[in-house]
Amino acid sequence: MDELRRAGVRAAEIAAAHLEGVAAGPVWQPVPAAERAWLGELPLPAAGRPLDALLDDVRAHVLPYPMGNGHPRFFGWVNSPPSPAGVVVEPLAAALNPSCAGGDHAGPLLERTVVRWLAELVGFPHPPGGGLLTSGASMATIVCLATARQHAALADGWDAREDGLHGRPPMILYVTEEGHSCLHKAAQLLGLGARNVRKVPVDASFRMDVGALRTMIADDLAAGLRPFCVAGSAGTVNSGAVDPLDAIADVAAEHGLWFHVDGAYGALGVLDAVSAPAYAGLDRADSLALDPHKWLGVPVGCGCALLRDPAAARAAFSLVPSYLVDDSADDLGWFAEYGPEQTRPFRALKTWATMSYLGREGVTRLVEHTSGLARTLAAMVEKAADFELLAPVATSITAFRHTPTTTGPGGLDALNRALPGAVQARGNTFLTGTRLGGRDALRACFLHPDTTEDDLAILLEEIRLAAKTL
Repeated sequence: MDELRRAGVRAAEIAAAHLEGVAAGPVWQPVPAAERAWLGELPLPAAGRPLDALLDDVRAHVLPYPMGNGHPRFFGWVNSPPSPAGVVVEPLAAALNPSCAGGDHAGPLLERTVVRWLAELVGFPHPPGGGLLTSGASMATIVCLATARQHAALADGWDAREDGLHGRPPMILYVTEEGHSCLHKAAQLLGLGARNVRKVPVDASFRMDVGALRTMIADDLAAGLRPFCVAGSAGTVNSGAVDPLDAIADVAAEHGLWFHVDGAYGALGVLDAVSAPAYAGLDRADSLALDPHKWLGVPVGCGCALLRDPAAARAAFSLVPSYLVDDSADDLGWFAEYGPEQTRPFRALKTWATMSYLGREGVTRLVEHTSGLARTLAAMVEKAADFELLAPVATSITAFRHTPTTTGPGGLDALNRALPGAVQARGNTFLTGTRLGGRDALRACFLHPDTTEDDLAILLEEIRLAAKTL
């Protein structure tokens, strides 16, 4: 234990020094060939190595080459910096190393509290047992859609778990054209089939067209198919758009469809007073997927599936062999009965610590600050003659593109397609690209509490400078 105590103190010092120096360093830098070889081609040592030597290696070969998301000028994808509280408690979760499948210990009890807190933050109904933590929203989506699939089958008088899907009318899932790929992957993994996922058109603000949804459902019913679920977005990754959730909930209720909301990134946007009205209807969903490791900054990975009716998830997943029977469990049983994971890590500790460290007021300030930055950048873009705003700002994402008067071969699309890589290589800021409304676009996502308006000016200038090299 003496070696662990000494190494633990040193590890904490190394972590603190790394985080302290992030803002002064490059946002991102490529891994040199020699370091790439060291990281990717290491042989397994024949003899064990001391903890101090391992820390030396991490400091020399790992920490200098981060993804970049700890930096205040990292605006790529949807990746937050780590919460200090989450960093502090991660080693303690490892020290306990429990399986949070269930049982009478701290892990499952704290998870019930964390799930309740998350539901309360976003205003989602929370019956006891109505949710669980997952590796991320991709797994949370599988939990929610599998629950919806079994719910629909039981409503029709059969059991999807027992019988499979063969010989039944195809089950149809409705998502928007801007829906996240995890919805499509979940449909494929659950045996629904990619051809049975309907991409509902979006309006000029990239929100689901509810009229088109109604038409598609009517057409599928007339064709003898089985519509079973509609998935709305509470903050898309492309533009941050929030679908008309209340109107979608009406359609789902009319047709007896499961109403799922993908709030992986954006559900917490409901805490921003400017954005909140767009979230009307979120509380009517049957299930909601969200990611504490996004806007909240909980260290990766931690997602959450929230469920209006926990019994529906238990019906979709519960399988308790004799060697896992726990006669002392309460009526809710084990978390392992509500999802596909049996051995489950102690995700609740870092989530509890992060939320406790911030408090409701701190979470709200973070959401308001970052959403405000997105609106400020949008205003800067609209003022500039060489930029164009591509979507209204709904959360903390600004979608835009660079529009200089002269471009090279391929025009504006080719330029904007090449810009993210060129900007990243300069090391002063980081953003990513996408396609929006059939055009190549730039998108900046704001999650870092230390990002300032000065950083936004640097972002636009770095785009201009990078464009001159293309």
